[in-house]
Amino acid sequence: MRKPVIAIDGPVGSGKSTLARRVAALLGYVYVDTGAMYRAMALKALRRGAAMGGAETSSTRTLEALASETRIDLRAEDGGQRVLLDGEDVTGAIRTPEVAQAASKLAVVPGVRAVLVAEQRRAGARGGVVMEGRDIGSVVFPDAELKIFLTASPDVRAERRWREHQQKGEAIGLERTLEEIHERDRRDRERTSSPLVCAPDAVVVDSTAMEPEEAARLVAMLARSRAAEISR
Repeated sequence: MRKPVIAIDGPVGSGKSTLARRVAALLGYVYVDTGAMYRAMALKALRRGAAMGGAETSSTRTLEALASETRIDLRAEDGGQRVLLDGEDVTGAIRTPEVAQAASKLAVVPGVRAVLVAEQRRAGARGGVVMEGRDIGSVVFPDAELKIFLTASPDVRAERRWREHQQKGEAIGLERTLEEIHERDRRDRERTSSPLVCAPDAVVVDSTAMEPEEAARLVAMLARSRAAEISR
């Protein structure tokens, strides 16, 4: 029996990664962090000194060429996930504000997205995966059996990201974090290639006042219901 693909989309700071990891654990599915793929690509671009531009320029062509020669592997390990960039473990290196901002800019480059979307489709082709990002249900897997659009208020999302920065010892103020949330939201909505949208058939889950475990069990329940429908 084919297990469903669970596509989780939503804005930055809504809790997609936490939700996806927990749902995958509850169901025994594979968790695919697509955001980590863009971050890894952004890290390589930063290391190469590549300019981050969304227009059709020489810098755009450079980024597209860089993506085509890059190998990104996601490996499950001890309940978590390791990210390998051309064989190098960059799991920690990609979790910085600089890389996050660069990844958001890189995501507007059509050629880069095309390469990574192809990799994401291969990863989920057999089903039984929980994949999160910003265009999974709308572009990567428009036929996914279960689509979730996870959202939360900007203030709550900013506080969550700010707490993450604090835990990592990163000196970023809450006000600045909220500004970055608004900027990321604008960039994600307005990009011409795969903008952030809620798919018409997605289930909207507002996590503003929900505990992570509560949201995860809700989505797992929906997934089991869809899996039962598929097997009929």
